[in-house]
Amino acid sequence: MYLADLPADVLDRAAKIRLVVFDVDGTLTDGRLWYAEDGRETKVFHVHDGLGLKLLMGHGVQVAIISARISHPVALRAEELDIAHVYQGQGDKRACLEQLLEALNLAPEQAAFVGDDLPDLPAMAIAGLAVAVANAHPWVAERSHWRTRLGGGQGAAREVCDLILHAQGKSDAERERWQ
Repeated sequence: MYLADLPADVLDRAAKIRLVVFDVDGTLTDGRLWYAEDGRETKVFHVHDGLGLKLLMGHGVQVAIISARISHPVALRAEELDIAHVYQGQGDKRACLEQLLEALNLAPEQAAFVGDDLPDLPAMAIAGLAVAVANAHPWVAERSHWRTRLGGGQGAAREVCDLILHAQGKSDAERERWQ
């Protein structure tokens, strides 16, 4: 059964979350970089992830993006999903997360960080819930509190959203809403 057999410590951590921060490349996307012949960058995002982010926000959990790269498709997707907190070109994701937590008046244990590679580790280290996507680098996976079953760009973000809604007792109401 979906979301069954989750470790108690992961559920406890997820129940406290008020902000979920996502890396982009390899987390909200599959990690591949696509360039058109004219040099424009394109990205592919999973629709399930987008709905999961909207559901979280609809239940009062804030969503943010912190990415080391700068990409116009990321800005477009964030705008489409009404994500207010978008930070691109961030070489120090931990510092960015700390500033965001301060601005939102949240404690680190109220934040989740979802990532896939080494630049995500400093931010994951302070987050109350550190999540690695299924295809994360092994060094990232071993330092996470939980690992998704699906890979980045393939529904992993939705799994995180569903986990948090489940841990906060909101998933049953959400399921009934759609029946």
